[in-house]
Amino acid sequence: MDYAIGEASRLTGIKVPTIRYYEGIGLLAAPTRTEGKQRRYRPEDVARLNFIRHARELGFEIADIAELLTLSEGPDQSCAEVDRITRRHLSDVERRIAQLTALRGELKRMVEECSHGRVSDCRVIETLSG
Repeated sequence: MDYAIGEASRLTGIKVPTIRYYEGIGLLAAPTRTEGKQRRYRPEDVARLNFIRHARELGFEIADIAELLTLSEGPDQSCAEVDRITRRHLSDVERRIAQLTALRGELKRMVEECSHGRVSDCRVIETLSG
């Protein structure tokens, strides 16, 4: 069984232009085409698109996804490289969480300091200006 690009999009939740983009950058092999030049995707292509979508949802960069896909093709290899990529990404996520936590704290302080009066008395505007 194979799928048209619209069907592959529906099955994976990935928009058609994004599927074409993934093809263009080599994350997804060029599919077979019908005589009318329509793309036809195999179940393996849909599975690969699901892998890519899930990795993107987890915040992995395209380059890391490409490397993870390559590594997934050698199931008997050591998972050391997969661990390295994942640990690096986890470290990046933890750093961003710390930045967002600090940002939340600053925004809360700004809101608490707002006198709810006139703009000229607003600590939010003053803080952003200074």
